[in-house]
Amino acid sequence: MSTTPQGIHSLAFRVMRLCKPSFHVEPPFRLDPSDLFVGEDIFDDPLAASNLSPLLSSHVNKSTDSSDMTFANRFLLHHPSDAMGFSGLLVLPQSFGAIYLGETFCSYISINNSSNFEVKDVIIKAEIQTERERILLLDTSKSPVGTIHAGGHYDFIVEHDVKELGAYTMVCTALYNDGDGERKYLPQFFKFVVANPLSVRTKVRTVKETTYLEACIENHTKSNLYVDQVEFEPAPHWTAKILKADELYPADNSSTGEIVKPPILVRSGGGIHNYLYQMKISSPGSEQVKAKRSSILGKLQISWRTNLGEPGRLQTQQILGNPSSCKEIELQVLGIPSLIILDKPFSVHLNLTNHTDSELGPFEVWLSKNSAHEKFVMFNGLQTMALPAVEAFGSTDFHLNVVATKLGVQRISGLIVFDTKEKKTFEPLADVEIFVESD
Repeated sequence: MSTTPQGIHSLAFRVMRLCKPSFHVEPPFRLDPSDLFVGEDIFDDPLAASNLSPLLSSHVNKSTDSSDMTFANRFLLHHPSDAMGFSGLLVLPQSFGAIYLGETFCSYISINNSSNFEVKDVIIKAEIQTERERILLLDTSKSPVGTIHAGGHYDFIVEHDVKELGAYTMVCTALYNDGDGERKYLPQFFKFVVANPLSVRTKVRTVKETTYLEACIENHTKSNLYVDQVEFEPAPHWTAKILKADELYPADNSSTGEIVKPPILVRSGGGIHNYLYQMKISSPGSEQVKAKRSSILGKLQISWRTNLGEPGRLQTQQILGNPSSCKEIELQVLGIPSLIILDKPFSVHLNLTNHTDSELGPFEVWLSKNSAHEKFVMFNGLQTMALPAVEAFGSTDFHLNVVATKLGVQRISGLIVFDTKEKKTFEPLADVEIFVESD
């Protein structure tokens, strides 16, 4: 769509889009004569299959006589590729067409002199204007076009990588001397809209220390997209692996084992393709805590081509997940004996980790007695164990001496950690099941 100011001008701009042609398909599709008389199952019989082809070919040869002016064979297949309906011709674009985010907009601009006089000292500017910025594509101020003769024209090509959605305006201006020597200014405006070629929907699930990210890519264009690459760039202190259904083990997201990867077809009008990534925190200490508390997981880089190879590229916004709740103090079981005998003491290996940036402790550890169920695993000896202070982002290992008083499956439950300095009780250790045997 173009807008031209009122007034008489010798010059006028014409903006055309440069894009690749499309295939010309001839409707209706052609057919094979055998499809009219017999079904596919006739070829299951070797005798019938061997006699059918010569019979049909002789009939077709008679009907394709060059002297036949009725064109009776115009719908027959002369080559297997004829079934696709392609005529071998290409069709030039009949309209400006749709422009999508991530593509390169390429325009052929012609400024025409429609008057009977030549114009001189022509300064041409071409700009792209969006809601956020104005980008200069061409400026001939330093080297003006000397002369455009009557009926002549001056042509040029401009390109712009489309990085924003919404309304665009191409502003073409010309400053020139007309036939009377009067200096004139011609602005002309061409408007178009940029649409989104695809959408990315994500789902995030966290299982213990592993986060799974599912990304679904949907095609919103009217042509097929051949996706060359979908690369996930994890946020700092995260690592990501892509999981594939046809692989036994996860493949590293950054692996370059395959030199050439076949593109993935995402069909037009709502076709989708799914990707699954396995993510883990890679940084220890304070950086691990920061990563857990942050909701930013990373972003996707997507590149594709259309039917005739026109490239496109998009980068998503930061993908957000649910920040992990990070405990100040974490108590973990590192080891339990494989054989536990009734009424005989055994040792449980534990680790106490400080996830804060300041020293905590000293601590006391004991088994809680406030429980609705009777406990059959208890301390052997002193009922309270003292532990020293733990430095920032540090940890300490210790052993508890306990005894089981009942056979079968029992639980070590209600293990409490108490900060004697801050007078603060932390969450108890999750129940740990053990199996108690007789001597």
